[in-house]
Amino acid sequence: MTATPTAPGPRQPRATEVEQHGINTIPDADRTSGAWDLFRIQFGGANTFATVLIGTTPIMLGLTLPQAVLATVLGVVIGALILAPMGLFGPRTGTNNAVSSGAHLGVRGRVVGSFLSLLTAIAFYSISVWVSGDALVGGAARLFGVPDSTLLRAAVYAVLGAVVIVVVVYGYQFMLLVNKLVVVANTVLMLLAVLAFAGAFSAAPAAGAGGYALGSFWPTFVLSALIVMGNPVSFGAFLGDWSRYIPAATPPSRLLWATVSAQLATLVPFLFGVLTATLTVGRGDYVFTLIQLSPLWYAPLLMIVAFLGGLSTGITSLYGTGLDFSSVFPRLSRVAASLVVGAVAFVFILAGRLLFDLTASVNAFIGAIVICTTPWMAIMMIGYLVRRGDYFPADLQVFNEGRVGGRYWFSGGVNWRPMTAWIVAAVIGLMFANYPPLVVGPLHEVAGGIDISLPVSLALAAATYLVSLWVAPEPRYAFGPAGPRWVPVRDGVPPPITDDTGASTHRVARRA
Repeated sequence: MTATPTAPGPRQPRATEVEQHGINTIPDADRTSGAWDLFRIQFGGANTFATVLIGTTPIMLGLTLPQAVLATVLGVVIGALILAPMGLFGPRTGTNNAVSSGAHLGVRGRVVGSFLSLLTAIAFYSISVWVSGDALVGGAARLFGVPDSTLLRAAVYAVLGAVVIVVVVYGYQFMLLVNKLVVVANTVLMLLAVLAFAGAFSAAPAAGAGGYALGSFWPTFVLSALIVMGNPVSFGAFLGDWSRYIPAATPPSRLLWATVSAQLATLVPFLFGVLTATLTVGRGDYVFTLIQLSPLWYAPLLMIVAFLGGLSTGITSLYGTGLDFSSVFPRLSRVAASLVVGAVAFVFILAGRLLFDLTASVNAFIGAIVICTTPWMAIMMIGYLVRRGDYFPADLQVFNEGRVGGRYWFSGGVNWRPMTAWIVAAVIGLMFANYPPLVVGPLHEVAGGIDISLPVSLALAAATYLVSLWVAPEPRYAFGPAGPRWVPVRDGVPPPITDDTGASTHRVARRA
């Protein structure tokens, strides 16, 4: 009796193959990743000098070592819990989180997610190139006596930026390979810092006679925790870029745990930054100074950490934005959009590093990310719960394909309910922000200088969105067969999907 041959499983693409998928729904046959890959790409993307630089902030703001450690752990844990549900959308919709948000904000309103991903990409792509370039310049000065100069730094930034763009052009599989290497290599190299700087760390207040940056402990402590929290929150717009390659049948618990554990693992680079900042505070540029203070055997290892880390953070940031903007501007392919965004970000790198204060620029961008992205994430999570995680991938692609109509068209492609909630939450949240000197809202002193922008923006987003769902129910057809959870609906018929000429087009509203 002849055995029936089994069908071959999905082919795993090679890392050197240029990714063919854009923002389209990933076919089931091409979903070759798992929850472990989601862990590695998050941890690899954050196990870098960009995260280390953020980790130095609590010390630089004047906290003692124990206070800085507590603020860092608190920021990472809260940020991880807020971020975790954002990994659930990709497997359900087969696309990234910005496009997935079209199920709630409308297929045109989802450009809010595109804006947030652009803001995040520019910030973290810039940070990664800045700190990695500075480390390489510092290493060259320490090991070979190369004089530091603005021209040298600009040249190193250009090389690093170009390498990142090359990896991004190849796409997801190459990016996954890089992050697999970074997870192991950078963790080992950072842990070696315990040997390199043993006995040199200090628990004394880093700001010395200057005291706390915001005048007292609590405002400075909260600001430090919020800045740290900005790192996990920054992944919110990007998790779908990677989780869309995970099969839809993957249990949500595995996805949630992959994200939470990956973010908790980032305490390695964060605490590296906290500890080493006690050695460099008040002595000039952090990365450059650290390399000058390190034992000679450790300086080359810091350069390796810097290069691998800059590559990893840069590609995880730039990849998603290039992917998303290729759908906002259909004339641009994924590769072309990545090149355009990379070029714009590089201009910002030069301006932010050479013309402005680096720390102030980083803190301001991270503050804007937390205040604007967190309420968007809250709206997405509420939407996921009331929709029971049930989506129609074909209808999500309407705007990307230059068409109109469908289940998520709402009013002219925008759902005013979550859009209003996000605008109100972001604007009012910014009014309470206290990220001196660049982002300071008029109401920042309401709580005695303590930044309460996060709880304010979260509460406003959730309350406004939920109230609007009850006052003006969404149409029944926007929900799956099981119907809504907790909220009412109204009857209606979804507008037909048509092309630019108004002719009806065939569609298959397939549920994930």
